[in-house]
Amino acid sequence: MAFGHWNTLRAETKAMKCLKFAIFFIAIQAVNTSATAQNSLKNSDKNCSNPLYLTFDTGHMEVAPLIADVLNKHQVKVTFFAANERTKEGNGSLSQHWAPWWKARAAEGHEFASHTYDHVYWRGDLPNTAAGVAQFRIKPSAGAFEGREFTYDAKKYCEQIAFAAERLQDFTGKKPLPLYRAPGGKTSPKLVAVAKSCGFEHVGWSPAGFLGDELSSTAYPNDALLKKALSNIKSGDILLAHLGIWSRQDPWAPAVLEPLIVGLKAKGFCFKTLREHPQYKGFVAASK
Repeated sequence: MAFGHWNTLRAETKAMKCLKFAIFFIAIQAVNTSATAQNSLKNSDKNCSNPLYLTFDTGHMEVAPLIADVLNKHQVKVTFFAANERTKEGNGSLSQHWAPWWKARAAEGHEFASHTYDHVYWRGDLPNTAAGVAQFRIKPSAGAFEGREFTYDAKKYCEQIAFAAERLQDFTGKKPLPLYRAPGGKTSPKLVAVAKSCGFEHVGWSPAGFLGDELSSTAYPNDALLKKALSNIKSGDILLAHLGIWSRQDPWAPAVLEPLIVGLKAKGFCFKTLREHPQYKGFVAASK
């Protein structure tokens, strides 16, 4: 080998070493930058004075894995209200099929609460029994008696709330919050009082927190819902979305969910679970 060629080879080898070192240094810097950004985000969320409380009710569950991915990606903790609703896979959202999904959400730090087991809608108050027991007209929209209307007394209504909570605890190994949401948010003072007497506080949502995923996608397209939410949501709001809506042709999640989270964080909001909500945290702490 000629001496000049040897020097050229040595120079190329040295250059390659420098290039590899530069690439390694850039990679380390990128990791450090990412870690710093993540720590900054965690600290920002921890110290945030503009909290929002994102909640999800169950639905057909087809988009549930995608929603979980978005929440995990952006480190957003939410509260899930669960009923045993019919899913696109032909089972219930609180069936054994979904047990691993619920367990994984618990491991990620999310909270859970009841949505009544058979997704039972309050249809009206009835006169109390002769013994003074509260009664209601109730219509399940899931389960064996879906679509039929019944008379429930206080005990039976409380059992509906408690059974969903028990099912969640079986799946997750985590005690659900002593909260519940009536399907459709339909209640009466009498119904709410009965639920509270058996240990469950009712949770609705803020007017601006209705994210619109139940509405027609023709009349309320995703871009319009996103724009409205980003304009109207304010600090302290409880937000409502679902794990899939049968009637909506253009799914709201994850198409709106991710830009909504990004946009709200950019406006200085953070996300907390209902365990930390000022209206409910005392009730939650007292029920331990």
